[in-house]
Amino acid sequence: MLTVLYEDNHCLAVNKPARVLTMGDSTGDESLVDQAREYIRQKYHKPGQVYVGVVHRLDRPVSGVVLLARTSKGAARLSEQFRDGTVTKVYQALVTGPCPTQQVTWRDWLLKDEARNTVRCVAEGTPGARESILSCRPLDRPGQRTLVEVTPLTGRSHQIRVQLSHHRLPIVGDAKYGSTEPFREGCIALHASALTFRHPTRDETITVAAPVPGFWR
Repeated sequence: MLTVLYEDNHCLAVNKPARVLTMGDSTGDESLVDQAREYIRQKYHKPGQVYVGVVHRLDRPVSGVVLLARTSKGAARLSEQFRDGTVTKVYQALVTGPCPTQQVTWRDWLLKDEARNTVRCVAEGTPGARESILSCRPLDRPGQRTLVEVTPLTGRSHQIRVQLSHHRLPIVGDAKYGSTEPFREGCIALHASALTFRHPTRDETITVAAPVPGFWR
């Protein structure tokens, strides 16, 4: 069932559960976009094809706020904000390893292997690598794990997962990037907790937030 966090004529922000695709892929599994289209179709009694524009994505095992567009104008203007880096994205993650005691900012260079859909940190100047900047601060320490707040200042594929792992803080459950800690099947302990953007047609800044999944506790 779709959990709507914010809605108007141009925007639809929802809370994506982990294990749900943002957009459809070769698996044919139902996606968040499929659910959003059906929600709009039923709520507004819209016949035919319903427009839902994707302006950013979350990886399948990640939960949290996803912003969708309900109009092509909204999609174009929101996509421009994501490209320009003016959207503020805040995440929470459970990590293991020697966590800093205060906020730190990391600047790394990431290179994506398209064939394997993996990303790694490489030396500056490596052909194809892109600069990636991330801030991280500890929030709490439940047991042997640390709850951290993460704010990516760039928008690279798998950026948070790779940079945390590179700095010896793998996300719980993220075996793809070095975690040996078990977590709920198909999920990693990474959650998009807040998103701040400019409304595409009004002079207004909007922040949408979503609590971490209950099973994290």
